[in-house]
Amino acid sequence: MATSPTIPEIGAQYTALAPLLNERQRRLWAATEARALGYGGIAAVARATGLDRDTIAAGLAELDQPASTPTRVRRAGAGRKACTETDPGLLDALDRLIAPFTRGDPQSPLRWTCKSTRKLAEELTHQGHPLSPRTVAVLLHEAGYSLQANRKTREGCHHPDRDAQFRHINEQILLFARQRQPAVSVDAKKKELLGDFKNPGREWQPGGDPEPVRVHDFPDKELGKAVPYGVYDLVANEAWVSVGVSHDTAEFAAASIFCWWQQRGARRYASSDSLLRAARRLLLTADGGGSTGVRCRLWKVALQGLADRLGRSISVCHFPPGTSKWNKIEHRLFCRITQNWRGRPLLSREVIVELIRHTRTHTGLVVDADVDTAIYERGKKVRDEELARVHCKPDKFHGEWNYTIAPS
Repeated sequence: MATSPTIPEIGAQYTALAPLLNERQRRLWAATEARALGYGGIAAVARATGLDRDTIAAGLAELDQPASTPTRVRRAGAGRKACTETDPGLLDALDRLIAPFTRGDPQSPLRWTCKSTRKLAEELTHQGHPLSPRTVAVLLHEAGYSLQANRKTREGCHHPDRDAQFRHINEQILLFARQRQPAVSVDAKKKELLGDFKNPGREWQPGGDPEPVRVHDFPDKELGKAVPYGVYDLVANEAWVSVGVSHDTAEFAAASIFCWWQQRGARRYASSDSLLRAARRLLLTADGGGSTGVRCRLWKVALQGLADRLGRSISVCHFPPGTSKWNKIEHRLFCRITQNWRGRPLLSREVIVELIRHTRTHTGLVVDADVDTAIYERGKKVRDEELARVHCKPDKFHGEWNYTIAPS
């Protein structure tokens, strides 16, 4: 004599058949299983399949009716009404809560809170529109909303000659390239904590064995911070990074450029010296603020000392206000360094130097680096007579952004 299937067996059968059945077929199949089990069959099938008892009871009622070939799975008008039909004012209430103008409305109930689906559901319920957080999420998607992060598009002040300055910088780089003279982009990378601190990003490790680091990012007084300063050759796709131990100053920037010249530039541009000795020049593209800023007096004094040491005229082109992220060194060197050491604690300056040196790209980027142990003083003042000794010649186009410093 055959035995009735157990609840687990019914559950397994339903899992296998459910994707192949429509709503009516699932209801009738569950009803036949419940009838086969006898007393308590409805409750047993409901536990095994997750179907509602009323659904199974409706299937039993259909089994007792004369056989017919229905044209619909569900009769017209059957099923739960959509919440937007039963509550016509729901969408307007939801739109008022999440519309952008509520950001500037101090009276908006969600002006000062995170607009999560849970809080939206709570506020709608308070206004007489009871909803669950999941239903709120469905309505938001249907209305064309989605989770959005902030997008960096506003660059602050927009100078009227911004585009003209970009064209001027590009023309100067092409001119120096044709004359086989060096053109470099300079900037300081963000300071890095030294020690076993968390570094953003992920790296392949054995499963369940991540690199242990400190919980808090309080600087180690003994190790301090590293100050990487980069010099990127725009033509040769080569770079030099000085890893400082003190501060990002104009003198540190000039010293880093001189190190690049000693390690890379002198060898690469030695042949051009013999051919164009009378036109030996160096082009620097730099940000308009910081240690290489337009108004930084120490920067010009440091460049005069650099021009004297190199025996070259130094032409400088600053980027317009609010456009420092367009500096080539940012997305040709610094981002590559960050990718190379992602997920690795920067335990010491030596570790930083080795990680920088091994930074490569498929376009052939070559990077060298070393530690600069000199101490550079912050807040150093420049007297008027010192600034007067700088041989600075402003260009005709925006002389405050573009100028040339000749050796003494």
